[in-house]
Amino acid sequence: MFKSIVLLALAAIAAVLIYAASKPDTFRVERTVSIKAPPEKIFALLNDYHNWPSWSPYERLDPAMTRTYSGAASGKGSIYAWEGNSNIGKGRMEILESTTPSKLGIKLDFLKPFEAHNIADFTLEPRGDHTDVAWAMHGPLPYTAKVMHTFINMDKMVGGQFAEGPRKPQSGGGEVKHVDCAQGGRPGRSKFRLARQPPHIFVWRIS
Repeated sequence: MFKSIVLLALAAIAAVLIYAASKPDTFRVERTVSIKAPPEKIFALLNDYHNWPSWSPYERLDPAMTRTYSGAASGKGSIYAWEGNSNIGKGRMEILESTTPSKLGIKLDFLKPFEAHNIADFTLEPRGDHTDVAWAMHGPLPYTAKVMHTFINMDKMVGGQFAEGPRKPQSGGGEVKHVDCAQGGRPGRSKFRLARQPPHIFVWRIS
């Protein structure tokens, strides 16, 4: 009996490892939010790391985390490093591309609780009196990460957080019209009033 259990366990492990090996070598997670504001106003919030605590969903994971700003004051060359609790870990971001008011490219380095090196992009596209803001993260998927992704839905976990931001800034306001959750992500709890619309569409009306 014991030998059979061991063989079954080994077979299960082998199946997981083989399945992980079949996964792609890269990943991409992306969500889009439509905000009733001009792209210039939104871009200013994204382009300056000092503004991120006012809107980023990650800032809420540990409000007491240590933040360090260096490099340029904003835009290309600006650097933001953080270190906090187990929810936020330790990492560093550097803006590599800043094209006002349409594109922001960020080198994103996670150091703790795991090491990973990815790219984050913000793309802003005006649509009438709203601006579509796409927030994406992409990068390599080494074998160890493929094994983790076998048990963790990265798209749902990260995409759900992306769908929450950009959040309401402390000043300036604006109306979030809808969130595209077509990839499976869902906005988390929000202090905004949340009204259900057709599938995968959520309305946030900021008071």
